[in-house]
Amino acid sequence: MLSTFRGLPPTVWTLFAGTIINRLGYLVTPFLVFFLAARGVTGTQTSYVLGALGAGNLLGPAVGGLLADRIGRRPTMLIGLLGASGAQGALFLAPGVLTMAGAALLLSAAGAMISPAVYALMADSVDAERRRRAYALFGWGINIGTAAAGVLGGFLAAHGYWLLFAVDAGTMLLYAVVVATRVAETRTPKDRAEAHDGIGYGVVLRDRLLLALLPLFGVQLFVYSLTEVALPLAVHDSALSPAVYGAMAAVNAVLVVVLQPFATAHLARLPQIPVHAAGSVLIAVGVALTGVADSVAGYTLSVVVWSVGEACVSGIASAIVANLAPAHARGRYQGAFQWTWGVSRFAALTLGVTVYTALGPAVLWWSALLGGVLCSVAPLALAGRITGRMNHELAA
Repeated sequence: MLSTFRGLPPTVWTLFAGTIINRLGYLVTPFLVFFLAARGVTGTQTSYVLGALGAGNLLGPAVGGLLADRIGRRPTMLIGLLGASGAQGALFLAPGVLTMAGAALLLSAAGAMISPAVYALMADSVDAERRRRAYALFGWGINIGTAAAGVLGGFLAAHGYWLLFAVDAGTMLLYAVVVATRVAETRTPKDRAEAHDGIGYGVVLRDRLLLALLPLFGVQLFVYSLTEVALPLAVHDSALSPAVYGAMAAVNAVLVVVLQPFATAHLARLPQIPVHAAGSVLIAVGVALTGVADSVAGYTLSVVVWSVGEACVSGIASAIVANLAPAHARGRYQGAFQWTWGVSRFAALTLGVTVYTALGPAVLWWSALLGGVLCSVAPLALAGRITGRMNHELAA
């Protein structure tokens, strides 16, 4: 399967390995509600901590994108990793709800700073033709690490929540060592001096094509995020045990880990935008099928459909954003894309759950289907402009 990614430079492989290490320690967040309950934090107080965690995912990408272009990719990654590692300890030792919320905000914000710098670093290291494969490899590493963390987390939690925090902090520190010793900075002082548009997000806000694409990607990401938010509610309402949701998560992880290299190898020869549209439609249809499932077999079918779509689209949206970005603004372009992802997940947690509980599951699933399909095919109308811009950036 690794032959799919043959020819990628060592920097990409180092980031792939570091990401697996980091994701192996992605343990605290899935068990945070249980940890808070064990510390006597329940009800409204829990929502404060979770809200702070969500807010950090909105703040981190914006800051990370700015810093990646201003001070460099490598320093930004180190700040994020060391900050998140320290926040793990602060969250575990926090004496009250307010300090827990502050630590949760720092944890998610610092952690979310890392991705824009990583994606910008890979865009610096790989030509436009190979960026989709580089980003797909990175996504594959995330899925491998996350799948393993799901098994590891349950085992560690049974032996004490402190182990979750210790492993999380330890893997972040280990990744920081990898970055410090094996990753070279690609953003030079000359590059920063030649940037003529300041350090803010004005360069992004002036890009009408990107501003047209980001909301479309945002709706697609919102639909996908329902698999983490509304799927558990549906499983519960079908009178099935939490173990069923765990099994569905395992089905998704296994399918994506197995299928993604093959999908990347075979679909990389085709135009990216139609492939992304088709894969995103599969995700929307698969998520909507949750609305008619009421058994393990039904939920498994829905998970299989959207997992195949996920394997098909991996790396494409990030590659499109990277290929549209001027070289001096790659961090901010990726920061804007990662911020869109954060907004979509936050919307799924708030708006998605509200629609499900207040208006009914059918409204949410039909909305997901219609919105997901429309926003999946809409980029096809922009394909000519996207290709033209990419060719222009390559020629510049």
